[in-house]
Amino acid sequence: MVRVAGDKSLSHRAVLLGAIADGISQVRGFLPAGDTEATLACVQALGVRVERHDAQTLTIYGGTLHAPTQPLNFVNAGTGIRLAAGLLAGQPFASVLDGSAQLRRRPMKRVIEPLRLMGANISGVDDKAPLTIQPAPLKGITYEMSVASAQVKSALLLAGLYADGATTVIEPADARDHTERMLRAMGANVVSEGGRITLTPTGMPLKPLDMTVPSDFSSAAFLIVASSIVPSSNVTLTGVNLNPTRTGLLDALKAMGADITVTETGLEGGEPVGDIRIKPAALRGIEISGALVVRMIDEFPIFMIAALCAEGETLVRDAQELRVKETDRIAVMAAELRKLGAQVEEREDGFRIVGKQTLKGAVVDGHDDHRVAMSMAVAGMVAEGETVVEDADCANDSFPRFAETLQLLGAGITHEA
Repeated sequence: MVRVAGDKSLSHRAVLLGAIADGISQVRGFLPAGDTEATLACVQALGVRVERHDAQTLTIYGGTLHAPTQPLNFVNAGTGIRLAAGLLAGQPFASVLDGSAQLRRRPMKRVIEPLRLMGANISGVDDKAPLTIQPAPLKGITYEMSVASAQVKSALLLAGLYADGATTVIEPADARDHTERMLRAMGANVVSEGGRITLTPTGMPLKPLDMTVPSDFSSAAFLIVASSIVPSSNVTLTGVNLNPTRTGLLDALKAMGADITVTETGLEGGEPVGDIRIKPAALRGIEISGALVVRMIDEFPIFMIAALCAEGETLVRDAQELRVKETDRIAVMAAELRKLGAQVEEREDGFRIVGKQTLKGAVVDGHDDHRVAMSMAVAGMVAEGETVVEDADCANDSFPRFAETLQLLGAGITHEA
């Protein structure tokens, strides 16, 4: 049995919402990874006092945010900068949100445009970071998203806390609903009905949090796939976030014939939590499109490894969002897997893989993308011979001690800093 690192999405939100709550928030199980540490540092730069009892236990003294003295550096944290853009759009001071060269390449127009419709004074450089925000009165709007995005939805809802009137977001498919769940737990008036999410300001401050962050399903995904394809595996992951907007990979793997047992154990911060037991199984190819894509968008790099180990054709459509993540994950994963001898057919909105394929060890690259690096490590576990993943330290953006966790499960993997 093993417990993986805390949920990255919830860690970002706990820090940001705890910062504006009226009172003292207690957060246990915080993910001490690159992306979440960047968001935490930005919150502190906004004048929020945070006591750190250990790497994963925080006391956040919420209340009023203050003008930062320099640009806020979100490093590689796309979630952090987009959510903070919504939160800071309603503040009575100016701010600049910036990050690494990688973050500066990521699209921000999808957040800038709807925030401007709310009255926000926000601009970017060619619609990318750095983002400059000036004080402006906000008004509630109804906004229909063309693509389901939890980050865009969350930015609008957080801006809606400071708007005059209700803010409604209409989503084409069910994107992650962590922000809505946490806001409700903190006393906000958020109603979700048939793809319409409406936040109505109450004039009351948010109540502080007291929560233990469950394990991150997206981190667990690497161990789930590895345990499904490595012979003689028998792994149980405990305390995993089972939010149905996140667990599309489980549905996909079960459709492929995976041997996976899920046991719910309770709720934490409004999120369902439970244990996942995985044993190896003979997988078969499937087709994926539509709403399921949204529910497993971060898991496609590791899903590609499962597809290579499955008999028959696996076809993924409607996943063009993969091209604007930390990297173009379709192109990068296809290129790196070809180094292992894999045949992957790239498509504009997805990919096609025909298995079962034999992989041969080689030197591959993580491209400063944590999910690419960890996926290539799992590919190396089933490849013939030695696989070396260069630039693997980026795994720390979301899964600290990833290699050590695999070692505990018996994998023949070493890590050199």
